[in-house]
Amino acid sequence: MGLLTVSHTPLNGLMLMQRNQIGDHRGFLQRLFCAEFLKQAGWHTPIMQINHTFTRHSGTVRGLHFQYAPYAEMKLVTCLKGAVWDLAVDLRPGSPTFLHWHAEELSAINQRSLMIPEGFAHGFQALSDDVEMLYCHSQSYMPAMEGGLHSQDPRLAINWPLPIKKLSDRDASHKLIDNNFEGVVL
Repeated sequence: MGLLTVSHTPLNGLMLMQRNQIGDHRGFLQRLFCAEFLKQAGWHTPIMQINHTFTRHSGTVRGLHFQYAPYAEMKLVTCLKGAVWDLAVDLRPGSPTFLHWHAEELSAINQRSLMIPEGFAHGFQALSDDVEMLYCHSQSYMPAMEGGLHSQDPRLAINWPLPIKKLSDRDASHKLIDNNFEGVVL
């Protein structure tokens, strides 16, 4: 088994990555990103931005965020401390899984990451207090190109594992999906 293994999820292009440690009495080495290996799994651009987030309280939801073309982005999302329920929603027009979502628990213990392709919204719920996340982005953040879905949109019917305790004002203000929503054109 190598330092990284990748498996498919039910949503085409959304990949679950397992990080495997090599360790001894001194500690361990863990690979978070390998361009050559992940290219085979669909990561096809350089990393343009790396973000580190801290979420203080369990039950907090962040997202669901995306960027419109031409700034649609891939994300590689890793939980460094604590645990999250990490979720991606397919927003690709014409996709057989349009508006379907898939979630995985990511934690410091299970050492998983989620590789999210362009055309997906992303968010997570903290399952523990004091969560730290690391995001690799294929595009720089462009505020004018940002979009969002409401985390409690009945059309998505997301079954969050905990009651939602905290949302930012921005995330709470995302509109519900209407019948005219066409997704994210790439």
